[in-house]
Amino acid sequence: MHASKKAILLWSGGKDSALALYQVGKSHPGLHVVKLVTCLSQAYDRVSMHGVRRQLVEEQAKALGLPVDFVVIAPQQADATCPMSHATPGTTFPPNDVYTGAMLAALARHKAEGIEVVVFGDIFLEDLRAFRDRLLAQVGLEGCYPLWGRDSTELYDEFQVFGFQAITVCVDTQRLSEAHCGQRLTPGFLASLPEGVDPCGERGEYHSFTFDGPPFRRPVSFRLGALHRQAPFVFQELYPDNLGPALISVSTASAGGSQGG
Repeated sequence: MHASKKAILLWSGGKDSALALYQVGKSHPGLHVVKLVTCLSQAYDRVSMHGVRRQLVEEQAKALGLPVDFVVIAPQQADATCPMSHATPGTTFPPNDVYTGAMLAALARHKAEGIEVVVFGDIFLEDLRAFRDRLLAQVGLEGCYPLWGRDSTELYDEFQVFGFQAITVCVDTQRLSEAHCGQRLTPGFLASLPEGVDPCGERGEYHSFTFDGPPFRRPVSFRLGALHRQAPFVFQELYPDNLGPALISVSTASAGGSQGG
């Protein structure tokens, strides 16, 4: 019997990476995910584009029973792009060479540690997959895409059926309303999406934070904070349960307003 290949999973903390982790365990018995890898914005010390705090990703990793490695992506101009460093969620767009250099260094380091495969939660963006595959080829790693080519609505439904729970943490208000931010991913949320919006937000319409589901040994507790606006994006502040004001705890109230339940 062949030994399983050691893999890392590119972990945003959202629903697609959570579903990819679950599916790779079911459909790829030859792979063994040994670590999560998460990209953080250096300016904000938060997950790139999601705006989720480092500590909450660490709590996700603990609940999943996996270590997490952070790849810090430097902004183009640290001071100018982030006047309130680490204080609120936000987004910066580093040049491709900055992102590429940071990722190549991280991938090479993991290759040296015996990693052979990198798992991604991408669904259908061809250009993004081609970019990832070029990076992997440079360091001699394989890519695994357990969700690739699947229907987005079916994946969203599976997320519900399998018992995952997640909340939206970033919304592009050019495609969704501000009211979609801070909502649980439920059948009602799916029904509320305007025509043309991908059900899984694959084109960046929204991003999410997964706090429970089959791979989790326990739910990840958090508290809801305020909404932060950085046009065209709106971010839902999430606090670790032991940090921040005592607003609304996921364990005692619905994480969000009335929309989507």
